[in-house]
Amino acid sequence: MKKETLKLQLTLFVIVITLSSNLFAQNKKLPLFNGKDLTGWKKLGGTAVYTVENDAIVGTTVLGSGNTFLTTEKEYGDCIIELDVMIEDTSNNSGVQTRSHFDAVKGRVYGRQIEIDPSARAWSGGVYDEARREWLYPMDFNAAAKLAFKNGSFNHIRIECIGNETKTWVNNIATSYVVDTLDATGFIGLQVHAVNNAAHANKRVFFKNITIQTDNLKPATFNKGVYVVNFTANNLTAYEKKDGWQLLFDGTTSNGWKSAKGSAFPAKGWTIADGCLNVLSSEGKEATNGGDIVTDKEYAAFDLSFNFKLTSGANSGVKYFVTLAEKTTGSAIGLEYQVLDDTLHPDAKLGRNGNRTLASLYDLITANKQKRFLRKIGEWNIGRVIVYPDNRVEHYLNGVKVLSYVRGSEEFKQLVAISKYHVWPNFGEAKQGHILLQDHGDAVSFKSIKIKAL
Repeated sequence: MKKETLKLQLTLFVIVITLSSNLFAQNKKLPLFNGKDLTGWKKLGGTAVYTVENDAIVGTTVLGSGNTFLTTEKEYGDCIIELDVMIEDTSNNSGVQTRSHFDAVKGRVYGRQIEIDPSARAWSGGVYDEARREWLYPMDFNAAAKLAFKNGSFNHIRIECIGNETKTWVNNIATSYVVDTLDATGFIGLQVHAVNNAAHANKRVFFKNITIQTDNLKPATFNKGVYVVNFTANNLTAYEKKDGWQLLFDGTTSNGWKSAKGSAFPAKGWTIADGCLNVLSSEGKEATNGGDIVTDKEYAAFDLSFNFKLTSGANSGVKYFVTLAEKTTGSAIGLEYQVLDDTLHPDAKLGRNGNRTLASLYDLITANKQKRFLRKIGEWNIGRVIVYPDNRVEHYLNGVKVLSYVRGSEEFKQLVAISKYHVWPNFGEAKQGHILLQDHGDAVSFKSIKIKAL
């Protein structure tokens, strides 16, 4: 009897040890690189060279080569990737592909890339959609984290790909947060960037301590106050809600909105369909169909984000600090983030020096836009307006800051004095006001309108 009891105890002990070992293995970071050779990896795309030196993968640029990637032979879904990166040429950049793919016809890797950017732009940790949608998360979205990357030394990168969420850290500083429904699985890749200048040839990128975890994933603590690019329409993550964001449009009803000239939502001129809030065309006749709509609530300091889509030749705007005190026959008065087809609408050529173009502070300050961040008509854009408690204001277009000013400053007042707004005393200086979506008589759509009080 004693022998049988001892045998049973030993069996149970073995089972416990086995289960504990399996659990430890599941929680363990596994190496993606053995430190000796490139077993488990393959090269795709260009002709850059990858070697192994001193326990690191070293990618070397080649003049005339396109983007070159060293990719895992296996594909991964949910995972946490960690690695250390150092880049030799501070005028070039690199990146880490996640859940990516290869187009054999075009010979190109495509998918989400975590940027390694040692240049003065300092967008390390941002998210770029290689060979597809381009920038998803320029680091202007989180400017405070731009200094996380250190040149001349190895930098620790952490990438969490869990469900539809991708989060990144550079040297333990939270850098970007993207919610995206594309690519549930794919390979991991290390980039050597294309080089067309001899001065940038034969420069190295170093990758080491590359690990992956695929089971029992536990998200790391993510700093408060980081903007989330959320491609799930009219949706807030738990993180965004905790961080103080609120939806101004729920995707299905007009709750929270009313006519700028009445207490109810317009009976015509606006529709809600397919998760979008749409102003209908009335052949360019400003505020003559449904008219402008405004939020029920008023706001002072805030971070406002909205997605908008233009039709050909369209004109609209997002106004803020709208008091409705001015009695106008046309659109209500307020500071305006211009929404415009700069190519086809004549308003782009009016005003002064382009201050009526897309993303400008209408009739006051011209948006300094980069061509690569302009979306085609019919594609969605992300607009953003931040009003700080000290009256500093910033406009963003697709993640890039395009202008800034200070409400009520002497410079601001001088601009107002030579604008169409000079007839309104103390224009743009109200302590708080409504958010307005403009009916300028053209078809424009809005979605994912969210705000955070500051």
